[in-house]
Amino acid sequence: MIVIVNYDVGNLNSIANMLKKAGAQSVISSDPKVIRKADKLILPGVGAFDAGMKKINEHHLAPVLNEMVLEKKTPVLGLCLGMQLMTRRSAEGQLPGLGWIRAEAVRFHFRDAGLNLKIPHMGWNELRVSRPHPLVTDLGEDARFYFVHSYHIVCDHETDVVAYTDYGYRIAAVIGTGNILGAQFHPEKSHKFGLKLLKNFAERI
Repeated sequence: MIVIVNYDVGNLNSIANMLKKAGAQSVISSDPKVIRKADKLILPGVGAFDAGMKKINEHHLAPVLNEMVLEKKTPVLGLCLGMQLMTRRSAEGQLPGLGWIRAEAVRFHFRDAGLNLKIPHMGWNELRVSRPHPLVTDLGEDARFYFVHSYHIVCDHETDVVAYTDYGYRIAAVIGTGNILGAQFHPEKSHKFGLKLLKNFAERI
């Protein structure tokens, strides 16, 4: 059973519907008892970093999430803001992140490159796989995903990055380190490509 963590942030029903199309069972919950029974977790998210962390803290979810992810090594997939919350911190806010991955979230910066691109980065972008990983298996060479974000993560170690996209410069789009996975885009809005990625998470991870 995949538990979609409910901390009042994210497209929860859309993710559940896409998982259903992928043939995977899921439940949306903020109940620690339910979360502890999960075979896998999805940490969704939209909006600002501090607001997301405040919601996690208000729901007292950090202890059970740390238990599942860090101690039990339960596979977890962070989506959009959910992936950023798994880092140490973000330039967007003041609160510490969950600290599961060796990375930080930074704002897009285009001045040095002389580019005039809009922030947030919003729309469809191609994925460029940098190393083999079950999460991105058989996506196809033309795999495109839907992004909406003003911040992106920078990993301490390039080996934690599974795939990139380009928006002014190369940014991490998919990360994977052990049982901890993340995608900067919204697979639930990414049609057949998002469906395949979630199916990979359900069946290959």
